[in-house]
Amino acid sequence: MSAPTHASSEPRSSNGALAAWGIAAIVVATVLLGALLPARHPAPARSVAEDPTCLEWTDGCQVCQRHAEGPACSLPGIACQPAAPHCLRRADG
Repeated sequence: MSAPTHASSEPRSSNGALAAWGIAAIVVATVLLGALLPARHPAPARSVAEDPTCLEWTDGCQVCQRHAEGPACSLPGIACQPAAPHCLRRADG
């Protein structure tokens, strides 16, 4: 008669620990790369009001014009829902 063979649970637990350490190392490396590598940020969009070539702009509620003294805007209506501002008239034509 042969003696019963019992599989050791040691290799299974060491494989689980190895997998856990591997996952932890990948997570740490990913976080460090995200924190240390420079990010590419696009140039901030220039507001219509900050664009010196735009002489008149609107958001659908107000109309603004650029004067030598500074911008002058109309008063909005009570229930007006403003949209994204866009230029109505430019200095170059």
